[in-house]
Amino acid sequence: MTAEPPHKDSSSNSPVVKATAAVRALSLSLSSSSSLFFFIYYPSCLPLSSSVSTNLQHMPAMAHVSPAFIFFALALVVVVGAQPDSCSSRLPAALSNFTGLSCRPIWNNFVLRYSQDQENVLSVVLSTTYTVGWIGMGFSMDGRMVGSSAMVGWTGKTGIPHIKQFYLRGQSASDVVVDQGQLLSTAVAPRVVVHRAKIYLAFQLKFTAPLAQQHLLFAIGTSIPVHNHLKKHADKTSISFDFSTGGSSSSSSSSSRLYELKRTHGVLAIFGWGVLAPIGAIVARYCKRWDPLWYYLHAIIQFIGFMIGLAAVVAGKLLYDELHATVHSHRGIGIFVLVLAILQVIAFFVRPDRDSKIRRYWNWYHHWVGRLALFFAAVNIVVGIRVGDAGTSWKVGYGFNLAILLIASIVLELLRWTGRSREAVAAPPPQMQ
Repeated sequence: MTAEPPHKDSSSNSPVVKATAAVRALSLSLSSSSSLFFFIYYPSCLPLSSSVSTNLQHMPAMAHVSPAFIFFALALVVVVGAQPDSCSSRLPAALSNFTGLSCRPIWNNFVLRYSQDQENVLSVVLSTTYTVGWIGMGFSMDGRMVGSSAMVGWTGKTGIPHIKQFYLRGQSASDVVVDQGQLLSTAVAPRVVVHRAKIYLAFQLKFTAPLAQQHLLFAIGTSIPVHNHLKKHADKTSISFDFSTGGSSSSSSSSSRLYELKRTHGVLAIFGWGVLAPIGAIVARYCKRWDPLWYYLHAIIQFIGFMIGLAAVVAGKLLYDELHATVHSHRGIGIFVLVLAILQVIAFFVRPDRDSKIRRYWNWYHHWVGRLALFFAAVNIVVGIRVGDAGTSWKVGYGFNLAILLIASIVLELLRWTGRSREAVAAPPPQMQ
C-alpha cells in the first residue's frame, strides 16, 4: 500500500486565519516582553517565566507567522504610542460636535484644526502637549502682539479648565486685559479639554467676511494664571495662515529683523549717550591743564557721541513704528535727552568770548544742561534695557561701564581738589604795601 501524504488543512492558509494568528502572536509578544522586562529587574521571580513557554506550546498558529512580522508589528505599536499630537490622532469625545475639520501641524507640537462655513463662522481646535501653564492663539492685523486679540486656555490648580479672550494693548503684563478683544464668539461656548497629556482649545468665531490670509500668534506659558493674570510667555511664534488653502508662512525673518533693529538701537544708544558723552564731559572738567587740547578733544568726542546718539534715536523711531510699543517713559525720556543734546550743539555755535560779560552765564547753562543730559541718558538706558528684555548680559555690561565712569570721576575729582589745596598752600602770602 502506498502511504498517503498527511492531510493539510487549506483553511490554515487563509488570510483570516493568518491575521488572527498575527493578532494572537502580537498579544503574546507584548505579554512576553512585559514579563521579560519584569524578570530583568526582579530576577528572584525568574522561575515564574515558565508560564511563557507554556503559553507558547498552546499556540500552534505561531508557526505560520513570520518573526520579522511580529517584530515589525510590535515596533509599530510602540512607535505609534509614543508619537506626539498630530493630525492622525482623534479628538476627545467631549469635542464630538467639532467635526469636518481640516488639520495642519503649525509649530512645535501645536496642531491647528479648523473649518469655515458659509456664514463666516470659523471653528477652531488648537491642541498641543500639556503639563502645566497656558497656551494661546492670537489674531493680529500685522503679525505683532500689540493690538491683537487672543484665545487663551489653561487648567487651574484644582483641575478646573478655563478659556478666556484677552486683548493685548501693550507689551507689559498690565496691558493684557481679560474679557476684552475684537473676536466675536458664537452661541457655542468655548471649551478646554485635557486628554492624555494633551490640551485642546475649542472655540468658534464669527467674522463679517470669509477669512483667508490671517496673521496668527501662538504662545505657551509655563505658569498657571492666577485671577486671569497672564505671566510672560515661555515661547511664541507668528505665522501668516491662509484659511482658504491651509498654507502658512513663518514670520521668523521679520522677527529676526526686528531683533537686529532693537539690538542696533541699544548698542548705538549705550555707546553714544552712555560712553562717549560721559568721556567728553570728563575731558572738559579734568583736562583743562592741557589747553587748548582739552577743548578740541571735548568738542570732537561730544560731536561723535551726538551723531551716534542721533542714529540711536532714528533706530528707535523705526522700531517704534514697527512694534507700536507703549513704552511711554522710555520714549519720553529719550526725546528729552535729544532736546538737551541739540541745545548743547546750538550752544557751541553761540559761545561768547571769554571777555564777554555773559560768558559766565553761558558756562553755567552749558554745564548744567550737559549734566542733566548725561543723567537722564543713563536713566533712559536702564529703562530701555528693562522694557526691551535685553537680558543679563546687557545689564552687566552697562553696569560695568557705569561703574568705571563713576569710579574714574570720583578719583579725578579727588585729585582735582587735592591739587587745588596744594596750590593754595604753596601760593605765597600777599605782601603788605
